[in-house]
Amino acid sequence: MGSVDDRPVVLPDPTGSAAGRGAHLHPTTACYELAVKRKAFARALRAAGGQGLPTDAVAQHLARVPAHRDRTDPDA
Repeated sequence: MGSVDDRPVVLPDPTGSAAGRGAHLHPTTACYELAVKRKAFARALRAAGGQGLPTDAVAQHLARVPAHRDRTDPDA
């Protein structure tokens, strides 16, 4: 989690080396959408007022990541 204009935001950390609390996310759009729907980022990061926690940077990062075969999807 980082901050932009003194507001907390969720930022991708593909190397897992950023300091502070983090949250693991499978690199798939489906997992991202489910995490947003369930407000999992706010819970995992223990962010107060998590409903408005911006996650756009994570969505943009996932759009640039090569397709990842999801082992839970039998059609993949």
